[in-house]
Amino acid sequence: MADKSMAGLNDFSVKADGAAVDASKKVKVGIIGCGWIAESHIKAFLNQPDVEIVAAADIIPGKAAKFLEKFGVEGAKTDYASHKEMLDDESLALDAVSICTYNCQHAEPAIYALNKGVHVLLEKPFTVTLDEAVEVMKAEKASGKVLSIGFQPRFDENMKMIKKIVQSGELGDIYYIQTGGGRRRGIPTPHGTTFIEKDTAGIGALGDIGCYSLDMVLNALGYPKPLTVSGYKSSLFGTDPKYCGYGKNAEKYSKLFGVDDFAAAFIRLEGGIVLDFRIAWAMNLDTPGDTIILGTKGGLRIPSTECWNGSVGGPMKIYHEVSGVQVETEIPIIKMNKGLFDLKIRTFLDACKNGGEAPVPSSQILYNQAIIDGIAKSAAAGREVEIVIPEI
Repeated sequence: MADKSMAGLNDFSVKADGAAVDASKKVKVGIIGCGWIAESHIKAFLNQPDVEIVAAADIIPGKAAKFLEKFGVEGAKTDYASHKEMLDDESLALDAVSICTYNCQHAEPAIYALNKGVHVLLEKPFTVTLDEAVEVMKAEKASGKVLSIGFQPRFDENMKMIKKIVQSGELGDIYYIQTGGGRRRGIPTPHGTTFIEKDTAGIGALGDIGCYSLDMVLNALGYPKPLTVSGYKSSLFGTDPKYCGYGKNAEKYSKLFGVDDFAAAFIRLEGGIVLDFRIAWAMNLDTPGDTIILGTKGGLRIPSTECWNGSVGGPMKIYHEVSGVQVETEIPIIKMNKGLFDLKIRTFLDACKNGGEAPVPSSQILYNQAIIDGIAKSAAAGREVEIVIPEI
C-alpha cells in the first residue's frame, strides 16, 4: 500500500455528514477496469483514511499493475485476467469493488460481485439496456449488499438546491420540463475508442452525459415513473471523416463509430408531467438550451454549461409572483469545498460500513435507465413506445 500516514489529516477524515471516520476499520477495495475513469475513483479512495486498495483487474495484460504503480499503491494483487479471477480469490477478502469498465461490461461484473457478497460502486451509466439493469438489481436484492450508481453530481450543493426548490412547493405542481445539454464538438475519443464502438459502449452521448441531465430533474421530482417515450438518435457527426474533433485519426474513428452522438425525446411521466430532453456530443450549436422546470406557481431556469459537467452554468432564477407582482428571484451559486468524486466515494464507504442505503440507489436509476432504453427502442421503431418496467 502507498503511505497514507497523513490521510487522517485531510478534509476527508470525516464522513459526509461531518462525523469522524473510524480509520481502524479498513474497507478492502478492488478496482475492476483500469482506464480513464478509474483514475478518479482511485484518487478519491486514496483520500480516505479507512480504505485499503488490495487488488485491480483489467482485461489488458499488465494494465492493472501499471495503473496501481502510477498511484503509488504497493502490495496489491494485479495478476488477474478478468473480474471473475479477482473476485474468486478468497485471499483478498474483498469488501467492495469499483466497476470502471466500458458500458457493455457493467452488468456482468456487477452481478458477479454481488453474488460473491461484495459491495459495488458501479460507474454510470447503470447499464446499456433496461433488461441488464433488472438483472443487476435481482442480484443486489438477493445479496443484501450495497449497490450505488456513480452519479457524483448528486452531491453538488447546487443540485441539492434544485431538489429543495421543487420539493418545497415553491413552483407548485410541475407539468413541463426541458432538459439536456451537450457539446458543440466533444466526441470523447481522447480517452480511446471504447466510448464510440458499439461492442464496448453500446450507447453514446445518451448514456455518457444524457443520464446525468435526466438524473438532475428526475431526482428533483422524486423520480416519477416514466410511462411512454418518443425518441430520436443520430450519429451524423461521429460517422463523418470530416469531423474536426478527430484530427489525424478521422478516417479510422469515423469507421469505428457505432453509437449515438445526438439524442432527443419527449417523455411522459407519472403525475401528468412531460419531459422534453436533448443531449449531444456534437452539434452545430453551443447548447441545446437551459434546463427549465415549469410549475403552476413558478418556473425555474437552470443555466446550461458548455460541457455537461455535473453542475449548473450560473445562478439559477425562479420566475414567480409576490403579492400579485411578477418577480424573479436569483439563486446564487453555492461554492463546494469538497470534490464530488470524494463525496461519491465517502458516502459509498459509509453505506458499506454502516449498512445504510446506497447513496445513489438502483431503484431510482432504474427509471433513468428505462428512459434511455426507451429512447433507443423508440428511435429504432420510429414511433412512441410504452415503457414497461419489470417487477424485481
